[in-house]
Amino acid sequence: MLTVEEDVEAQALRAQGWSISAIARHLGRDRKTIRRYLADEVVPGARRSSTVDPFEPFVAYCRARLADDPHLWASTLLDELAELGYRGGYSTFTRALRRYRLRPHCEPCQVSRGRDVAIITHPAGEETQWDWLELPNPPEGWGVGKQAHLLVGALAHSSKWRGVLAESEEFPHLVEAIDAVVRQLGGVTRVWRFDRMATVCYPSSGRILPAFAQVAKHYGVRSVTCPPRRGNRKGVVEKANHAAAQRWWRSLGDDVTIAEAQAGAGPSRVQARQPPPGPRRRAHHSR
Repeated sequence: MLTVEEDVEAQALRAQGWSISAIARHLGRDRKTIRRYLADEVVPGARRSSTVDPFEPFVAYCRARLADDPHLWASTLLDELAELGYRGGYSTFTRALRRYRLRPHCEPCQVSRGRDVAIITHPAGEETQWDWLELPNPPEGWGVGKQAHLLVGALAHSSKWRGVLAESEEFPHLVEAIDAVVRQLGGVTRVWRFDRMATVCYPSSGRILPAFAQVAKHYGVRSVTCPPRRGNRKGVVEKANHAAAQRWWRSLGDDVTIAEAQAGAGPSRVQARQPPPGPRRRAHHSR
């Protein structure tokens, strides 16, 4: 490899009429090396890699996937590439994404970076955070319309979470889904935290509804609502929602059944009660 200075000198000597052999003797280099640099076949100061980049065959696929879905998690995309034969690790993969500049620029994401956040400590067994996650584009065969509904419950102390698919977000389905999630989490905490769900409280005041008060009494918990415009107060369940949407929902195939979707989610991510007898009424995603 010639340095930039040697390349400049070789070009100057060649312009003065020196032969390639004479330039090679003068610089102490091989004649083939001098010939390649004089022909601009090699970039001075850059060493050519002796190994083939294992990521290069997957560049076009990643570019197409990220153009279609700029916010697709790198870990989800890595799972897809692993099925296609890519054997690199996560850190190697993310470096390749940056090196090839495959992720499109998103101005709202750049603006939100670096914001100040408050770290809230949560004692063990103190709080469960709840939220509905609306999942888009379920398959038509599930008969649920344009969205599927996943109730997510997350333990604020450990971030452990479970989710249950429900037919709708109405009060009876909310209570049934809460019971299923509580059983999956291993029991109740002292506090349940919600945003201003109309089935839990009066949205204007945040005061608990009489019907849901009976549910809280049954489970022996205290129900609290987030202050208005303070969605980050339940940041643990929001992060769980993000994981469910990115790592589970986006990775499902278009022809998957409800049972297959739940089996693929695994016990550590999403659990759902089985649909009652009768026509199926639940959902999944399309890429």
